[in-house]
Amino acid sequence: MNVTKEEIISKLRQDMVRWEGFRPPKPGANNDLGLGPVASAFPNGVFPTGAIHEFISSSPEDTAASGGFIAGLVQKLLSSGGACLWISYTRRIYPPALKLFGVDPDRVIFIDVPSQKDVLWVTEEALKCEGVATVICETKELSFTESQRLQLAVEKSHVTGFVLRKDVKKINTTACVTRWQVRPVRSQLRTGMPGVGYPRWQVNLIKVRNGKPGNWIIEWKKLSFQPVIAPQITESARQYA
Repeated sequence: MNVTKEEIISKLRQDMVRWEGFRPPKPGANNDLGLGPVASAFPNGVFPTGAIHEFISSSPEDTAASGGFIAGLVQKLLSSGGACLWISYTRRIYPPALKLFGVDPDRVIFIDVPSQKDVLWVTEEALKCEGVATVICETKELSFTESQRLQLAVEKSHVTGFVLRKDVKKINTTACVTRWQVRPVRSQLRTGMPGVGYPRWQVNLIKVRNGKPGNWIIEWKKLSFQPVIAPQITESARQYA
């Protein structure tokens, strides 16, 4: 059987992606998380499930924005079944607020542990459970070795993990497949309506393995991510709705 050079290169690319932590999704898995133009940043235009995604924040506002963005992703992941585990030693999330993002709090198991060290151990064990759809870990520190252990766990179970790092002072190297920074931006008021508009974020994909980093303005509207065409958001112009 003759094999063309293009077929050999294609096979090598597929092998390289698999060796670096990506695995084919399980049957029935939902890989279309409705991220619109953001999806073009990922390998083959598909959000990498069964991987660890790192979110960094340096302020309570950024942490809240990251939590909202993650909740939107969780809503999509739970549509294929399973439960969500939310692990933290300083939990600040208000469970009923998850309904804004289409997440039923009854499908989220909140695990509060006494220390950061316990958070990472519990997270690693949770990521090994194949019946779980996704695991969120709230922590401050994450070493390369710790992140590598988490990534190895999901490569076997295909569970999607999110590490929300709070009050990050120094960014270090990790084995996570992606690194994000999500910040809140001014929302657009609905015509004739007082109060605030839909949640809106500046989403910065700082790194993505085998992909293309980028920056977008995303709005959460009608239980889905909506891209926003807007001028450059400066630090001085950033205000919270």
